[in-house]
Amino acid sequence: MKELIKKVVETYGPAGSEAQIRELIRSEIAPYVDEMRVDALGNLIALKRGGGKKLMLAAHMDEIGIIVTHIDKNGFLRFFPVGGLSPLTLIGNRVMFENGTLGVVGAEKLEAQKDLSLNKLFIDIGAASKTEAEVKVGIGDVACMSREFVDLGTRLVAKAMDDRIACAILIEALKAVREPTYDIYAVFTTQEEVGLRGARVAAYDITPDLGIAIDVTRTGDTPESITMDVSLGKGPTVKIRDSSLLCTPSVRKFMEEVAQQNSIMYQLEVLEAGGTDAGAIQLTKGGIPAGVMSIPCRYIHTASEMVDYSDVQNGVKLLVGIMETEFKG
Repeated sequence: MKELIKKVVETYGPAGSEAQIRELIRSEIAPYVDEMRVDALGNLIALKRGGGKKLMLAAHMDEIGIIVTHIDKNGFLRFFPVGGLSPLTLIGNRVMFENGTLGVVGAEKLEAQKDLSLNKLFIDIGAASKTEAEVKVGIGDVACMSREFVDLGTRLVAKAMDDRIACAILIEALKAVREPTYDIYAVFTTQEEVGLRGARVAAYDITPDLGIAIDVTRTGDTPESITMDVSLGKGPTVKIRDSSLLCTPSVRKFMEEVAQQNSIMYQLEVLEAGGTDAGAIQLTKGGIPAGVMSIPCRYIHTASEMVDYSDVQNGVKLLVGIMETEFKG
């Protein structure tokens, strides 16, 4: 599975520009589903028939990035964030545009970090003039972080673990499930990082009986970190709440029971800030029972997000268990 993770995290795909990662996922799941289609917002919607109710599983395939707003006379690029970015995590990092152009993020004055803001940063693509820069990059072009996958054994590090690790888990679960209790709609959603947009329209179209998002969550296990009862290596989480939703109590109970019945280690998650596709699913039409399985992740929204491989493997097991167990509401 690590080779799959490497492929999905290293592929280009900022919010609104998901074509490359969508085609990679399409090729991976094609032998394991009955139907596939792409909707108007670019969501990849795959159906694996099992009969009964409709289960929507949502993993967002977009990642954070930047969009070019200005090119100065010396060829330096100014930009605006696509999703949540901190200037403190950007300086010295590399970015990659869809056409393969690479650049380095610099700052106007490195000594003034206390006053650092995104509008004081720029991207250097090695151009000596505006004319030279415009051969490679234009206004409105979008870039993602450029950082390779690193296998530390138990711990895995890469850009875009948020939320490609969930995409990998959903792909593996589709391969592993044997007797699905539902018609499973595996949705690889777009534009989550800019407002849960893809999941909103996909859920409206599918109208599932149950919706579960797969995402990452913060941890409380690093020095002087936030106070949070989530750690790497202690299993995927069953979410209770985040900024986008209060998970449906019956769905939370169902997910816990599946984990317990299959002897899968899991954690309970209360996320104070941040949202997931489940927030959009839950509020669709007359309301959808919704929950979230998260993978604990350190250094979220940086170029070096870290997860634990055992949490990923248990995440696959839990998702397969959900697919094969009837939700009675």
